[in-house]
Amino acid sequence: MSDKREKNKKKSCSIGGQAVLEGVMMMGRTCMATAVRDPDGQIQVEARRLKTSPGVARASKIPFVRGIVNMVASLVRGTGTLMRSAAVYGEEEEAGRFEKWLAEKFKINLMSVVSTIAVCLGVVLAVALFLVLPNLAVSGLKEVFPSLTGSAWEYVILGVLKLAIFFAYLGLILLLKDIRRLYMYHGAEHKTITCYEKGLPLTVENVMKCSRLHARCGTSFLFIVIAVNILIISLVNWALGVASIENGVLQFLAKLGIEIVLLPVIAGVSYEILKFVAKFDNKFVLIFKAPGFFIQKVFTTREPDEQMAEVAIAAFEKVLEMDADPEMPETEFITGGILSQKLADTKKKFAECGIDESDAEWIYSIVLGIKRSELSAERVVTPAESKQIAAIVKERLSGRPLWYIIGDVDFCGCKIKVDERVLIPRPETEQLAEIAIKTVEEGDKVLDMCTGSGCLAIAIAKGCAGKNVSVTAADVSDAALMLAKENANYNSAVVHFIQTDLFENIRGRFNVIVCNPPYIRTEEILSLDREVKDFEPRIALDGGADGLDFYRRLAKEVNRYVVRGGMLILEVGEDQAADVLRLFEKRDYAIVIKDLEGKDRFLKIAF
Repeated sequence: MSDKREKNKKKSCSIGGQAVLEGVMMMGRTCMATAVRDPDGQIQVEARRLKTSPGVARASKIPFVRGIVNMVASLVRGTGTLMRSAAVYGEEEEAGRFEKWLAEKFKINLMSVVSTIAVCLGVVLAVALFLVLPNLAVSGLKEVFPSLTGSAWEYVILGVLKLAIFFAYLGLILLLKDIRRLYMYHGAEHKTITCYEKGLPLTVENVMKCSRLHARCGTSFLFIVIAVNILIISLVNWALGVASIENGVLQFLAKLGIEIVLLPVIAGVSYEILKFVAKFDNKFVLIFKAPGFFIQKVFTTREPDEQMAEVAIAAFEKVLEMDADPEMPETEFITGGILSQKLADTKKKFAECGIDESDAEWIYSIVLGIKRSELSAERVVTPAESKQIAAIVKERLSGRPLWYIIGDVDFCGCKIKVDERVLIPRPETEQLAEIAIKTVEEGDKVLDMCTGSGCLAIAIAKGCAGKNVSVTAADVSDAALMLAKENANYNSAVVHFIQTDLFENIRGRFNVIVCNPPYIRTEEILSLDREVKDFEPRIALDGGADGLDFYRRLAKEVNRYVVRGGMLILEVGEDQAADVLRLFEKRDYAIVIKDLEGKDRFLKIAF
C-alpha cells in the first residue's frame, strides 16, 4: 500500500512555461530553455542562465511584492522569447541602415529595442482595454441612467464589462490560425509539467495522456487579477466616495487613477492567491481553480500533437539538466543575421580556440556560394544557411580539419575528396604539380609515388591531356588508394593505381617520377597543430628521426626505375633540400626550386 502511495505521490515542481512560435519556453530556478521546431523539422533549444540583480532577487521573495516583480519580468522575458522563437522559424530580412547604424554606433540591437516597445505597447493596450474602456462605458451608462451613480449596480456592471471584454478578447484572437497553434503548444507545456509532477517518465506517450489544464497557468492568473481588480476597486471607490464627485470628467479620471495606482497591489494579491490555490488539490480549492480551468479548456489551450509534446519535453529536460548542473554552458538558437556580424562572431570564437580566422571565411564562402573577397558585401545569412554554418563551425571547434569537414578541396582546378585516410593537399603541392606538368613531354610515362588522395597524379593526367602521357599512382595504403580511385573517376582522369611499399610492386621505367613523401621528423609530430597530429594519417607524415627515411630509400632504388635522361621531382621540408640532394649522388644535375614563400621546397633531379 505504501508503494502505491509513493508511486502516486505528486512531485514538487517549480518549473513554469510559456508557449512561443512553434515551441515552448520553460523556466526553472536558475535558467530558462526555449525549444522550437525549425522549418527543417529539427528541434532547436536555446538555454540561458537567469541573471537577476540582488535587489530584484530579494523582492521576488517578498509576499505581495513578488507578484508585481514576477509579472513585469514575465512580460519582458515572454516578449523577448516570442521574438527569439520567431527569428528561428521565420526568414530574416535585410537589415536597414538605421539598424546597422544603431549596432555600429551604440552597440544596440534593434530587436531589443523592438522588444521593449512591444512590452510598453502591451501594457498600454491592456490599460486601454480593461481599465479605460469599461470605465468609459459605465460613465456613458450613468448619463443615460443617473440612478446608477454611487449604487452597487455601478460596480457590478463595471465588473461584468471587464469580464466581458476579457472573454471577448480571448474569443476574437482564437479566430487567428497562428494563435490556435500557439494554444496547442500551450497545451503541450501543461501536459509536460503535469507528467513530471505525476512522477511519470517524460515520454511523448506519457505526456499525451496527461491533462492540458494546470492550476499554475498564466491564464488563471489573469482571471484572478480581473476578479481581484473588481473586488478591490469597488471597495476603494466606495470607501473614498468617488461617486460623490459631481464633475463627470474628474470622476472618470479619479477612478482611472485609482485603478492604475492599485495595479501593483492587485497583481501582488492575485499572485499570492494563485500560489496558495496551486498548493492544494481538494474539492473546496477546486471551486477557486474552476474558472481558470474553464478558460484554459475553452480558450487558451488546445490538444497538441505528438511533435509538439516532443518540443515541450526538450525544453523541460534542458531546464532540469541546467538546474542540476551549474557548469552546463548556455546554448543559442541558430538564426539568420547580418553576414558581417555573424562572420565576426565566428572569427572571434576561432581566435579564442587558436584556429586560423581564415577558416571562418572559407566556411561562409563555401556555404553562401560566394568568393572570400565578396564576404564584405551587405547581405543577410538566412536561418537555413546559418544552420549549415553552425554545424561546420561546431565540428571545426572540435579540432577536425576544415577540409575533412567540407569533404573536398580544390587542387589545380580539380575537386579532390579528402578524409582521414589521406593528407589534405597543401598549396605548395599545387606548385609541385605545376612543375611536373611543365616537365612532362609527349609520350612520357609518369609515376606519382606516395599518391595519397591522388591529387598529383590526377592534376598531371588532366594537365597533360593531349600529350599521350600515361600516369601511374602508387601508395602503401589501400585505404588511400580507394579514395584516390574515387577522385580519379570523379575528375574523369585516366590513372593506373598500384598498392606498393615504394618500388616493391613497380615494374618498368618512367620518364618522370614525382614524389611528396612523409618528411616530418618523428619528434616534431607531437608539436604540430592539433588538426594535423590528431586527424591526418601519421603514416603520411612521419619521415623518421631526421625526416629523411623515405628519401634514403628512394635514392637507393630510383635509378632502376627512371629512364636515362629521366627526372625525379621531389617536395622536401623547408630545411631539408641540401641534405636530400646529398643522398642522390648518382645524378646528372639537380635544380632547387623555391616555394611561394621563398623557401627551398622542390628538387628536380636528372639522371
